[in-house]
Amino acid sequence: MEKKILIVEDEFVVANDLRTILMKAGYQVCGIADSMDEALELIHKYHPHLVLLDIYLKGKETGIDLAPMLTEKNIAFVYLSANNNDSVLEAARATQPYGFLVKPFREKDVLVTLDMAHYRHAHSMESKLRKEQSLQLAITNIMTDDISWDERLLQVAQTLQPVVPFDFLTIGLKHNNTGQLTYAASYFRIGFNDYQTIPIQSLYNILGTDAAQFYHMCVSKPANKNIFNGGDFQQLFATQPLKQIIAKKYQLQSNLAIHLDLGADNTFIFSFYSKLPDNYTHEHLQAVSQLEASLRLAVDRLLAHEEIQKLSERLKVEKNYLQEELKTNSNFEEIIGTSPLLLKVFDQVTRVAPVNTSVLLLGESGTGKELVARSIHGLSPRKDKLLVKVNCAALPPSLIESELFGHEKGAFTGAFDRRIGKFELANGGTIFLDEIGEMPLDMQTKLLRVLQEKEIERIGGKLTIKVDVRIIAATNRNLESEISAGRFRLDLYYRLNVFPVMLPPLRERKGDIPLLANFFGQKFAKKTGKQFHGIKPAAMDELLQYHWPGNIREMENIVEQAFVLNNGNSPLEWGRELRNPFTMPSMADANAPEATPRSLHDVKELQQATEREYILSVLKKTNGRIRGAGGAAEILHLKPTTLESRMEKLGIKKTFITHSDSQA
Repeated sequence: MEKKILIVEDEFVVANDLRTILMKAGYQVCGIADSMDEALELIHKYHPHLVLLDIYLKGKETGIDLAPMLTEKNIAFVYLSANNNDSVLEAARATQPYGFLVKPFREKDVLVTLDMAHYRHAHSMESKLRKEQSLQLAITNIMTDDISWDERLLQVAQTLQPVVPFDFLTIGLKHNNTGQLTYAASYFRIGFNDYQTIPIQSLYNILGTDAAQFYHMCVSKPANKNIFNGGDFQQLFATQPLKQIIAKKYQLQSNLAIHLDLGADNTFIFSFYSKLPDNYTHEHLQAVSQLEASLRLAVDRLLAHEEIQKLSERLKVEKNYLQEELKTNSNFEEIIGTSPLLLKVFDQVTRVAPVNTSVLLLGESGTGKELVARSIHGLSPRKDKLLVKVNCAALPPSLIESELFGHEKGAFTGAFDRRIGKFELANGGTIFLDEIGEMPLDMQTKLLRVLQEKEIERIGGKLTIKVDVRIIAATNRNLESEISAGRFRLDLYYRLNVFPVMLPPLRERKGDIPLLANFFGQKFAKKTGKQFHGIKPAAMDELLQYHWPGNIREMENIVEQAFVLNNGNSPLEWGRELRNPFTMPSMADANAPEATPRSLHDVKELQQATEREYILSVLKKTNGRIRGAGGAAEILHLKPTTLESRMEKLGIKKTFITHSDSQA
């Protein structure tokens, strides 16, 4: 194949002599140009293999100005010159030509120089191809190795150093939808192969910026331009002022910015900086750009593997959570009752379930708030996802943040593994925050941020995690009073109280009491294998007259206790006297007249006294044993941690129980 040669020479006589020599030797001369503009037109039209290039041309541009463009297009070039100025020749040599022809020249010199130029160019291209393949293989191995992202990025930086020398490098993976650098770091070279690693969050702090500003003013590059040497780098500060701060802090004078589109909404970012003013060339740009295909494949595999790991971890956590749920008995299997107040609750649940509105369930303890939360979730479009329960009263303040938002391995003492929090577990589903009024104030602030931003951060984590969670909260406290007392945030209250649902106490649903009692009787008949012969009329009258401070939960416990004591051949009667707190005799004088509570505080105290008495009776029956089969927690249908929390609040201690037994 004839080799095409372009002659760029402003002296026509010299150019014509060269054309004669070349055509005689069998070369194809595709044109003669006397200026850079004309040369570029002919290059675009004919794609020559080699250019004979004079240093001085018509117009302002010289052959030295054209040389980098030829290198960019992988076109070999040989200088033609009669110039003996040392500075000019030094500038010409810096462009790395494939030879020099000094005017006047002989035919033999021209042909020998061209042969050498073709040979060097061919071997240069082969060597360059081998280096590119070697670099691609090394980067692919690093990206697919089983190491952390921090170690992976550092190894990529170390591998690129011989190919694209740098003193400072920002490298990372950007998600195009969010604009965030999901895995990223910066490296400042402090030795031959030693680097100071600067986590991306630390760099934000150094520069006094956030992720969005950092990307816009430091990592993004102007369209169609990658290389910023000397004056170009200085001009860049006007649109990317953060680069000026980096340049000043680390004494940098040039920059090479490369964005590789990896598809699937991901872009790999490289921003190289050097202390030299003219460090970066098109060869550096081309070397890194060649990594696009191998990086795309490696990152796709890596992210797919990570997604599989995340899904596996999530499925494992969901499985464990659901297994724990199966161990926990619900207070009742379905909502029982036909009273007008309960039917109003049904209507509210039906209306709010299909929409994504936050719901606040209000009512006394034991009125079935968890069951209503399950009904809302079950009737919502999120029913195929998890309903995750969090009892805010049962969690120690030191652990509640980790329980809600999760933590990374090593985030604090005892964090031996990464933990997915309840919000992340509930992503796409519903989270039920029971006893929300018990949440500490500092956690209320963090919860408010999650509700506003719809994102969380694991303790010790570097990334924000978007979550799509519906909130159902419940409390038996008067939140307005808690706000007045400074124990609950007003702004959080407004966030939660979008759709309040008030659950009526059992004493206001007298007509539902026989239905509930018989329901629990049938339930425990199946559980114990005993026959259910109904409830004695006198016992049913007691139920109807009782005030029910513990509501439905208390009724379930009373019926269960009766089943334990019943022989299975007679109707149920209660194992203890049902005494209304409003008519409870004084401990000092059993014959004293019935006392009437003076305030809501008195009612709560009487309610707690009743609950304390009942828990004590169960604990004495189990000899103080809380956990395991036949333990107090199982009898009361509570989690052991929940029972222990209630005991602590009611002042019940194991030592007291044991002492009481020894005195009996």
